Amino acid sequence: MSFSKGKDEMEKKNRSPEEVVRELKKAKIKEDYRERALALFGLICARCGREFEESNRHLLTVHHKDGNHLYNPPDGSNWELLCVYCHEDIHSRGLLGDFLSGKGGQEISTVYREGEKFGLTLGEKLKKALEEKKKK
Repeated sequence: MSFSKGKDEMEKKNRSPEEVVRELKKAKIKEDYRERALALFGLICARCGREFEESNRHLLTVHHKDGNHLYNPPDGSNWELLCVYCHEDIHSRGLLGDFLSGKGGQEISTVYREGEKFGLTLGEKLKKALEEKKKK
């Protein structure tokens, strides 16, 4: 047994019950919506129509239509199954379009917040501090 492996095992043993429950729920949610999407839509890419078999089903990914990975309705209305190639193409099109239109380099936040109860993000705080520094 290597020292690093022993260290990892110790860290796992020292986790709080809340951390363990959080990890278990996160893993279960991820499995549930993927398996649900596969059951609803079958082993077919919604974009290119390629059919998959059990042996290569790992090449199908769940795409969230609205971009919110936390919104997983049981009816699958926010999902579509895409092969890894189509999924990559869809997500890269926005980046390429932004770059070609001169909007490239802008940060896109994938963090979902409810209102201002969480306050400013670290990036927003840094931006505000830099703007205040420029004023001085």
